[in-house]
Amino acid sequence: MSELKKCLNEKDFNSSVPELLEIIAQGRRLVQEYNQVPATNSDLKQRILKNLLGELGHNVHIDTPFYCDYGRHIFIGNHVIIGMNCTFVDNNHIRIGDYTMIAPDVKLYTATHPLAAAERIRSDWDDRNSGNFYHTSAHPIAIGKKAWIGGGVTILPGVTIGDECVIGAGSVVNKDIPPGSLAAGNPCKVIRKL
Repeated sequence: MSELKKCLNEKDFNSSVPELLEIIAQGRRLVQEYNQVPATNSDLKQRILKNLLGELGHNVHIDTPFYCDYGRHIFIGNHVIIGMNCTFVDNNHIRIGDYTMIAPDVKLYTATHPLAAAERIRSDWDDRNSGNFYHTSAHPIAIGKKAWIGGGVTILPGVTIGDECVIGAGSVVNKDIPPGSLAAGNPCKVIRKL
């Protein structure tokens, strides 16, 4: 199984293999181009996003600067706004539903590592090896339709946020949030139904 398939199947993978390094290099090149385009040149911005992202809906606005790893693992619905200085670590899929608003400084992280150092650090690695000295896996993130993700929110690997949720500013979301919820805090918890 290729390292990309391992990554998308939520298995331990090596992000330093040529196949993935090429995808990352292409993604980062397009992100750099996107971030340099004047805000008034919306046609060029849209063309770059179509080449960068896995899916780009109608009427999507991504403010700059914007950062991601692969780009092609990000799927955005229609009528979506993403504020400035957002970072999407899209080793695995990130899906964003229609009419969703994402405030500035939001971070979506699909990649993770084992907590215990003995499990995180590869026992078979030394300076002569190619590849990472650590174990990595990646788990998809999904944000439903008509959601509002407040400023400075961090969404961790494997989280699903349901339709019509509001996530309070500064929250760290480490568990799924059911549809129609107002949730906030670190760790993020449901405060009430909307």
